[in-house]
Amino acid sequence: MSRNGIDFRAIIDRLFPPKYDFPKMLHEQACTALKGMDRLLDWMKSDGSINDDELMRIDMALDDSRHKMENALLEAFTTPFDRRDIYSIAHQIGEVSDFVVSTQTEMKVLGVTADEPLIRMTETLRTGMARFSDALCDVQDDPVKAEHLIREIRKAEHEIESIYIEALAKVMSKEDAIEALRRREIYHHMKDASRALGLAVDILHRIIVSIV
Repeated sequence: MSRNGIDFRAIIDRLFPPKYDFPKMLHEQACTALKGMDRLLDWMKSDGSINDDELMRIDMALDDSRHKMENALLEAFTTPFDRRDIYSIAHQIGEVSDFVVSTQTEMKVLGVTADEPLIRMTETLRTGMARFSDALCDVQDDPVKAEHLIREIRKAEHEIESIYIEALAKVMSKEDAIEALRRREIYHHMKDASRALGLAVDILHRIIVSIV
């Protein structure tokens, strides 16, 4: 915000220096979500033989981190970008984590084992979240690099959609309708997680465009 060549935002920032590093907080939340995906992949590849409580603990830690950040948003006089965007990104990261937890929970309830498409979707989602985490680190200091990472995340989103459609077509062609419906339910959690990540990316991209 400027008037007559005076940058009032810069003046306010000098008078009231930022107390909280919100991009760092978001980055840490994305890293926590990554830990959850790693745990889910380990659990899937072990055929459910390893401790399955860790994923829930990771998700709870992410919730705690987000709640602390929300309190910081209420206290902060200034933020590096719109506080509604900061809140929304954190919310969508939490949504991704919730879908990851739901995937494991319903696999156990429905008796569904991990197959190749499900593992591929989870690995691709992890790649997208890793790039998103990196983009959060670069959004202020190197927005051009962050923009490049956004493109990579979009590719991951499209890949998950392609895997989902291919896997769904294959499973629906089988005679066991109950098994097909069970697998569709699990596949859909990964697709929903990808959409939640996509919403977070949309918000971050809007921030990048406003900076560049």
